[in-house]
Amino acid sequence: MSTFDDRENAFENKFAHDAEMRFKAEARRNKLLGLWAADLLGKSGDDAEAYAAEVVRADFEEAGHEDVVRKVAGDLGAKATADDIRTKMAELLPIAQQQILDTL
Repeated sequence: MSTFDDRENAFENKFAHDAEMRFKAEARRNKLLGLWAADLLGKSGDDAEAYAAEVVRADFEEAGHEDVVRKVAGDLGAKATADDIRTKMAELLPIAQQQILDTL
Protein backbone atom coordinates (compact mmCIF):
# COMPACT_ATOMS: atom_id res chain seq x y z
CA MET A 1 0.00 0.00 0.00
CA SER A 2 1.08 3.52 -0.66
CA THR A 3 1.42 6.27 1.89
CA PHE A 4 -1.66 7.87 0.38
CA ASP A 5 -3.69 4.69 0.96
CA ASP A 6 -2.44 4.51 4.55
CA ARG A 7 -3.48 8.10 5.18
CA GLU A 8 -6.87 7.51 3.56
CA ASN A 9 -7.49 4.46 5.77
CA ALA A 10 -6.41 6.40 8.86
CA PHE A 11 -8.86 9.21 8.06
CA GLU A 12 -11.67 6.72 7.45
CA ASN A 13 -10.93 4.97 10.74
CA LYS A 14 -10.85 8.29 12.62
CA PHE A 15 -14.15 9.34 11.06
CA ALA A 16 -15.77 6.04 12.08
CA HIS A 17 -14.36 6.31 15.60
CA ASP A 18 -15.52 9.91 16.00
CA ALA A 19 -19.02 9.00 14.77
CA GLU A 20 -19.22 6.12 17.24
CA MET A 21 -18.07 8.33 20.12
CA ARG A 22 -20.60 11.02 19.15
CA PHE A 23 -23.39 8.41 19.09
CA LYS A 24 -22.41 7.05 22.50
CA ALA A 25 -22.14 10.52 24.03
CA GLU A 26 -25.56 11.55 22.69
CA ALA A 27 -27.14 8.34 23.98
CA ARG A 28 -25.54 8.92 27.39
CA ARG A 29 -26.73 12.55 27.35
CA ASN A 30 -30.26 11.37 26.61
CA LYS A 31 -30.09 8.90 29.50
CA LEU A 32 -28.91 11.67 31.84
CA LEU A 33 -31.71 13.89 30.52
CA GLY A 34 -34.20 11.10 31.15
CA LEU A 35 -32.97 10.71 34.73
CA TRP A 36 -33.26 14.48 35.24
CA ALA A 37 -36.81 14.49 33.84
CA ALA A 38 -37.73 11.40 35.85
CA ASP A 39 -36.70 13.26 39.01
CA LEU A 40 -38.97 16.17 38.04
CA LEU A 41 -41.77 13.66 37.51
CA GLY A 42 -41.20 12.12 40.95
CA LYS A 43 -39.84 8.84 39.61
CA SER A 44 -36.95 7.03 41.27
CA GLY A 45 -35.12 3.72 41.17
CA ASP A 46 -36.24 1.30 38.49
CA ASP A 47 -39.02 3.64 37.33
CA ALA A 48 -36.47 6.41 36.68
CA GLU A 49 -34.16 4.01 34.82
CA ALA A 50 -37.07 2.75 32.70
CA TYR A 51 -38.08 6.32 31.86
CA ALA A 52 -34.49 7.20 30.94
CA ALA A 53 -34.45 4.20 28.58
CA GLU A 54 -37.66 5.52 26.95
CA VAL A 55 -35.95 8.87 26.37
CA VAL A 56 -32.95 7.15 24.76
CA ARG A 57 -35.27 5.18 22.47
CA ALA A 58 -37.14 8.36 21.52
CA ASP A 59 -33.98 9.62 19.80
CA PHE A 60 -34.35 6.95 17.11
CA GLU A 61 -37.60 8.37 15.76
CA GLU A 62 -35.96 10.96 13.49
CA ALA A 63 -32.64 12.64 12.82
CA GLY A 64 -31.57 15.29 15.31
CA HIS A 65 -32.59 15.70 18.91
CA GLU A 66 -35.98 17.39 18.55
CA ASP A 67 -37.74 14.04 18.93
CA VAL A 68 -36.20 13.78 22.40
CA VAL A 69 -37.19 17.36 23.23
CA ARG A 70 -40.79 16.68 22.13
CA LYS A 71 -41.03 13.49 24.19
CA VAL A 72 -39.62 15.00 27.38
CA ALA A 73 -41.55 18.28 26.97
CA GLY A 74 -44.76 16.33 26.46
CA ASP A 75 -44.12 14.25 29.56
CA LEU A 76 -43.06 17.18 31.75
CA GLY A 77 -45.84 19.53 30.70
CA ALA A 78 -45.58 22.79 32.65
CA LYS A 79 -42.59 21.56 34.69
CA ALA A 80 -40.13 22.54 31.93
CA THR A 81 -40.29 24.29 28.58
CA ALA A 82 -38.73 22.97 25.39
CA ASP A 83 -36.05 25.64 25.77
CA ASP A 84 -35.33 24.45 29.32
CA ILE A 85 -34.91 20.95 27.98
CA ARG A 86 -32.58 22.07 25.17
CA THR A 87 -30.50 24.02 27.71
CA LYS A 88 -30.29 20.96 29.96
CA MET A 89 -29.24 18.83 26.97
CA ALA A 90 -26.45 21.29 26.21
CA GLU A 91 -25.31 21.16 29.85
CA LEU A 92 -25.38 17.36 29.93
CA LEU A 93 -23.48 16.71 26.68
CA PRO A 94 -19.99 17.55 28.05
CA ILE A 95 -20.75 15.48 31.15
CA ALA A 96 -21.79 12.55 28.97
CA GLN A 97 -18.68 12.93 26.80
CA GLN A 98 -16.46 12.86 29.87
CA GLN A 99 -18.25 9.79 31.21
CA ILE A 100 -17.66 8.01 27.90
CA LEU A 101 -13.97 8.96 27.94
CA ASP A 102 -13.65 7.75 31.53
CA THR A 103 -14.85 4.29 30.48
CA LEU A 104 -12.14 3.90 27.84
